[in-house]
Amino acid sequence: MVLRWYQARLAARPLLTQAATTAVLFGAGDALAQHAVEKRGLEKHSWARTARMVGYGGLVFGPAATKWYQILSKHVVLQSKTATTVARVLADQTVFATTNMAFFLSTMAYLEGESVQKKLEKAYIPGLKANWALWPAVQFVNFTYVPLEHRVLIVNIVSLGWNCFLSYLNSGS
Repeated sequence: MVLRWYQARLAARPLLTQAATTAVLFGAGDALAQHAVEKRGLEKHSWARTARMVGYGGLVFGPAATKWYQILSKHVVLQSKTATTVARVLADQTVFATTNMAFFLSTMAYLEGESVQKKLEKAYIPGLKANWALWPAVQFVNFTYVPLEHRVLIVNIVSLGWNCFLSYLNSGS
Protein backbone atom coordinates (compact mmCIF):
# COMPACT_ATOMS: atom_id res chain seq x y z
CA MET A 1 0.00 0.00 0.00
CA VAL A 2 2.77 2.48 0.93
CA LEU A 3 4.77 1.42 -2.14
CA ARG A 4 1.73 2.02 -4.38
CA TRP A 5 1.24 5.47 -2.86
CA TYR A 6 4.94 6.25 -3.37
CA GLN A 7 4.80 4.99 -6.97
CA ALA A 8 1.83 7.27 -7.68
CA ARG A 9 3.61 10.30 -6.19
CA LEU A 10 6.77 9.39 -8.08
CA ALA A 11 4.87 9.18 -11.38
CA ALA A 12 3.06 12.49 -10.78
CA ARG A 13 5.97 14.56 -9.41
CA PRO A 14 9.25 12.63 -9.53
CA LEU A 15 11.68 15.38 -8.52
CA LEU A 16 9.52 16.65 -5.66
CA THR A 17 8.84 13.12 -4.40
CA GLN A 18 12.50 12.16 -4.43
CA ALA A 19 13.52 15.45 -2.82
CA ALA A 20 10.94 15.04 -0.04
CA THR A 21 11.92 11.41 0.57
CA THR A 22 15.56 12.41 0.73
CA ALA A 23 14.83 15.25 3.17
CA VAL A 24 13.00 12.91 5.54
CA LEU A 25 15.74 10.28 5.44
CA PHE A 26 18.53 12.83 5.93
CA GLY A 27 16.69 14.04 9.02
CA ALA A 28 16.19 10.48 10.24
CA GLY A 29 19.90 9.79 9.73
CA ASP A 30 20.77 12.82 11.84
CA ALA A 31 18.36 11.75 14.57
CA LEU A 32 19.98 8.30 14.59
CA ALA A 33 23.41 9.91 14.86
CA GLN A 34 22.35 12.10 17.76
CA HIS A 35 20.51 9.42 19.71
CA ALA A 36 21.87 5.99 18.78
CA VAL A 37 25.51 6.97 18.23
CA GLU A 38 26.10 10.10 20.32
CA LYS A 39 23.56 9.13 23.02
CA ARG A 40 22.39 12.74 23.40
CA GLY A 41 18.88 12.12 24.61
CA LEU A 42 15.84 14.07 23.46
CA GLU A 43 16.49 16.98 25.83
CA LYS A 44 19.87 17.63 24.15
CA HIS A 45 18.72 17.00 20.57
CA SER A 46 19.97 19.70 18.20
CA TRP A 47 16.95 20.60 16.12
CA ALA A 48 19.01 23.12 14.15
CA ARG A 49 21.40 20.36 13.13
CA THR A 50 18.49 18.15 12.06
CA ALA A 51 16.99 21.05 10.11
CA ARG A 52 20.29 21.58 8.28
CA MET A 53 20.41 17.91 7.33
CA VAL A 54 16.76 17.93 6.19
CA GLY A 55 17.39 21.07 4.14
CA TYR A 56 20.50 19.67 2.52
CA GLY A 57 18.79 16.39 1.71
CA GLY A 58 15.66 17.95 0.25
CA LEU A 59 17.09 21.02 -1.44
CA VAL A 60 20.48 19.75 -2.61
CA PHE A 61 21.10 16.01 -2.52
CA GLY A 62 17.67 14.70 -3.57
CA PRO A 63 17.33 16.91 -6.66
CA ALA A 64 21.03 16.58 -7.57
CA ALA A 65 21.02 12.78 -7.30
CA THR A 66 17.81 12.54 -9.31
CA LYS A 67 19.27 14.60 -12.16
CA TRP A 68 22.67 12.90 -11.89
CA TYR A 69 21.16 9.42 -12.34
CA GLN A 70 19.22 10.68 -15.36
CA ILE A 71 22.45 12.04 -16.88
CA LEU A 72 24.30 8.77 -16.24
CA SER A 73 21.45 6.74 -17.69
CA LYS A 74 21.32 8.85 -20.85
CA HIS A 75 25.00 9.58 -21.48
CA VAL A 76 26.99 6.68 -20.04
CA VAL A 77 26.05 3.79 -22.28
CA LEU A 78 28.73 1.38 -23.49
CA GLN A 79 28.73 -1.81 -25.54
CA SER A 80 27.97 -4.18 -22.68
CA LYS A 81 25.77 -3.89 -19.62
CA THR A 82 28.70 -4.65 -17.32
CA ALA A 83 30.95 -2.04 -18.93
CA THR A 84 28.11 0.49 -18.70
CA THR A 85 27.58 -0.26 -15.01
CA VAL A 86 31.30 -0.04 -14.22
CA ALA A 87 31.57 3.26 -16.09
CA ARG A 88 28.56 4.66 -14.24
CA VAL A 89 29.96 3.61 -10.87
CA LEU A 90 33.34 5.16 -11.74
CA ALA A 91 31.68 8.40 -12.85
CA ASP A 92 29.47 8.43 -9.77
CA GLN A 93 32.37 7.90 -7.39
CA THR A 94 34.87 10.24 -9.07
CA VAL A 95 32.56 13.10 -10.07
CA PHE A 96 29.41 13.04 -7.95
CA ALA A 97 30.71 11.57 -4.68
CA THR A 98 33.78 13.79 -4.49
CA THR A 99 31.81 16.91 -5.35
CA ASN A 100 28.91 16.09 -3.04
CA MET A 101 31.22 15.37 -0.08
CA ALA A 102 32.95 18.73 -0.53
CA PHE A 103 29.67 20.58 -1.02
CA PHE A 104 28.01 18.87 1.94
CA LEU A 105 30.84 19.66 4.35
CA SER A 106 31.21 23.22 3.01
CA THR A 107 27.49 23.88 3.26
CA MET A 108 27.29 22.53 6.80
CA ALA A 109 30.35 24.55 7.89
CA TYR A 110 28.88 27.72 6.42
CA LEU A 111 25.45 27.15 8.01
CA GLU A 112 27.11 26.40 11.36
CA GLY A 113 29.28 29.53 11.18
CA GLU A 114 32.47 27.47 11.07
CA SER A 115 35.51 27.65 8.83
CA VAL A 116 34.86 25.84 5.55
CA GLN A 117 38.59 25.26 5.05
CA LYS A 118 39.05 23.72 8.51
CA LYS A 119 35.98 21.49 8.07
CA LEU A 120 37.27 20.24 4.72
CA GLU A 121 40.77 19.66 6.07
CA LYS A 122 39.41 17.67 9.00
CA ALA A 123 36.57 15.67 7.44
CA TYR A 124 36.86 15.49 3.63
CA ILE A 125 39.41 12.66 3.28
CA PRO A 126 37.93 10.50 6.08
CA GLY A 127 34.47 11.02 4.59
CA LEU A 128 35.59 10.18 1.09
CA LYS A 129 37.41 7.03 2.26
CA ALA A 130 34.27 5.88 4.07
CA ASN A 131 32.23 6.70 0.97
CA TRP A 132 34.48 4.57 -1.21
CA ALA A 133 34.26 1.67 1.26
CA LEU A 134 30.46 1.55 0.93
CA TRP A 135 29.04 3.20 -2.16
CA PRO A 136 30.78 1.53 -5.13
CA ALA A 137 29.21 -1.83 -4.23
CA VAL A 138 25.82 -0.25 -3.53
CA GLN A 139 25.89 1.68 -6.79
CA PHE A 140 27.02 -1.36 -8.79
CA VAL A 141 23.90 -3.20 -7.63
CA ASN A 142 21.77 -0.07 -8.02
CA PHE A 143 22.88 0.64 -11.59
CA THR A 144 22.66 -3.04 -12.59
CA TYR A 145 19.28 -4.07 -11.19
CA VAL A 146 17.23 -1.05 -10.14
CA PRO A 147 15.09 0.93 -12.60
CA LEU A 148 16.10 4.58 -12.99
CA GLU A 149 13.03 5.95 -11.19
CA HIS A 150 13.84 3.92 -8.05
CA ARG A 151 17.58 4.54 -7.80
CA VAL A 152 17.29 7.56 -5.52
CA LEU A 153 14.96 5.55 -3.25
CA ILE A 154 17.52 2.74 -2.97
CA VAL A 155 20.25 5.28 -2.22
CA ASN A 156 17.95 6.90 0.37
CA ILE A 157 17.34 3.58 2.11
CA VAL A 158 21.07 2.80 2.34
CA SER A 159 21.62 6.45 3.22
CA LEU A 160 19.71 6.12 6.46
CA GLY A 161 22.88 4.65 7.94
CA TRP A 162 25.16 6.73 5.73
CA ASN A 163 23.49 9.98 6.75
CA CYS A 164 23.91 8.96 10.36
CA PHE A 165 27.63 8.67 9.62
CA LEU A 166 27.72 11.98 7.70
CA SER A 167 25.98 13.81 10.49
CA TYR A 168 28.38 12.29 13.01
CA LEU A 169 31.39 13.13 10.79
CA ASN A 170 30.17 16.69 10.30
CA SER A 171 29.55 17.21 14.00
CA GLY A 172 33.17 16.37 14.73
CA SER A 173 32.13 13.97 17.49
